[in-house]
Amino acid sequence: MIYGEEIIEEVRSRNDIVDLISTYVPLKKKGSSYFGLCPFHNEKSPSFSVSRDKQMYYCFGCGATGDVIDFVSRLRGIGSKEAAILLAQDFAIPYEDGTGKMSKPRQQNTDEQNYQHMERYCFRVLLDYYRLLCRWKEDYAPQTPEDGYHPHFVEALQKLSLIAYLLDELLGGDMQARASVVIEYGEEVRKLEQRMAELAAADEAAAQNSGGQYSAADEH
Repeated sequence: MIYGEEIIEEVRSRNDIVDLISTYVPLKKKGSSYFGLCPFHNEKSPSFSVSRDKQMYYCFGCGATGDVIDFVSRLRGIGSKEAAILLAQDFAIPYEDGTGKMSKPRQQNTDEQNYQHMERYCFRVLLDYYRLLCRWKEDYAPQTPEDGYHPHFVEALQKLSLIAYLLDELLGGDMQARASVVIEYGEEVRKLEQRMAELAAADEAAAQNSGGQYSAADEH
């Protein structure tokens, strides 16, 4: 049985920080570290660094830092012990429930694991889309009263509030609220991921053909 602070060390030892964070944030390896866009502030260039050797993360943009428990705690807005218990449940680690009794998490079945994967997948894609909308709102905003509204600017105005709400539900909502997002928006999230991948690929191809002077976003 795991008591008190021992659960924290047990959770740290069983969770690889790169594997866990990559379920929420797409990471790319650069040297000995992995980099991605920080989930704790809006940014265009990846400044969020994750070290497998140190089992720590650090954001050069906002200064957020910590281990796997700190990451889950900050992401979900909960305390360190609550975050440790959430992670313990993933590995069926017994822990003290705060009343002097021992809780023995049941082993997850395949359906539960698939649902958790889908929930994290939805969060990751929606977070990427939220950042894209923020960029569109800034980059395509009319500069003069005579300028027309670019479709991406209009989309950002229409969708930002909804996407922010869905992200809040996935992070802080109860089980029913999170499941509702996954069930209702799961198919749309898949289409969003495909659309963003196509935009990114087109941008990359256009940049190679014209020396970076063209953005595929203007064509979509």
